[in-house]
Amino acid sequence: MKIAVTAASGHLGASIVNALLALIPKGNIIALARTPEKAENLGVEVRPGDYENPTQLQQSLQDVGTLLLISGMDEPSKRIGQHRNVINAAKQAGVNKIVYTSIQGAEEGTAFSPVVQSNRQTEQDVIDSGLDWVIGRNGIYIEPDIEYIDNYKKVGHVFNCADKGLCGYTTRPELAYAYARMLSEDKHSGKIYNLNGEAISQQKLTNYLNDAFDAQLTYQSMSVEDYRKTRSNELGDFLGTIIAGIYQGIREDKVNNPSDFLQAAGREHQSWDSFFTHLKGKSA
Repeated sequence: MKIAVTAASGHLGASIVNALLALIPKGNIIALARTPEKAENLGVEVRPGDYENPTQLQQSLQDVGTLLLISGMDEPSKRIGQHRNVINAAKQAGVNKIVYTSIQGAEEGTAFSPVVQSNRQTEQDVIDSGLDWVIGRNGIYIEPDIEYIDNYKKVGHVFNCADKGLCGYTTRPELAYAYARMLSEDKHSGKIYNLNGEAISQQKLTNYLNDAFDAQLTYQSMSVEDYRKTRSNELGDFLGTIIAGIYQGIREDKVNNPSDFLQAAGREHQSWDSFFTHLKGKSA
């Protein structure tokens, strides 16, 4: 039976397909994408996979044994129904196991909490599906801070509302490594894993960025409201408010959780010393 990966044209989905290619024959991997041509470069069979099209999903999941459901990007109220479409199609198509990419974060009290709550609902829907299941709760991606380095250099500091909270960051390649094993190994069924590396402070992150990119940044803590305004001015109210909510969760220590990466992946998460040393070599 084959392993199918939804949202395979996205960054995480494509990374997981590539990680699976290192473990199993490409003929056993199916990439599902709302726009299939965007996933054609992955080198595996591509089938249509629109979360809004249950009939299409059921057809695309024929002869699939294990399905990776990547959390959608729509607003929380829509995501729950979209994810249920995938779960129901999987059941009707004879899928045996669902692996779901969930998230860590504050479940109440922040602007990001509705997103976290929608993920928790899908977790419960997966658990209640009657299928074998595994759930990963992803840490916060560290990549956006790397991609934002030129902006940080322009203003001379890293700025957000996380204050002294510790954040269990992760990277897409590390998540891909873990999910490939969660998909291809039977021992993970019935487990919920926190997938993150060592939790670090914003000051520690700033120090790493300074070393990797030969910068002299300082860390500037802001109030949640001031940070929301700053992000909204640049990215618009919706996204700015969500991002402020994510960092409020860090501030409140809601993304500082014990990591289960070793159990999920069979090895420890890459250390931040190693990650940033590699970045320093690439930026030199």
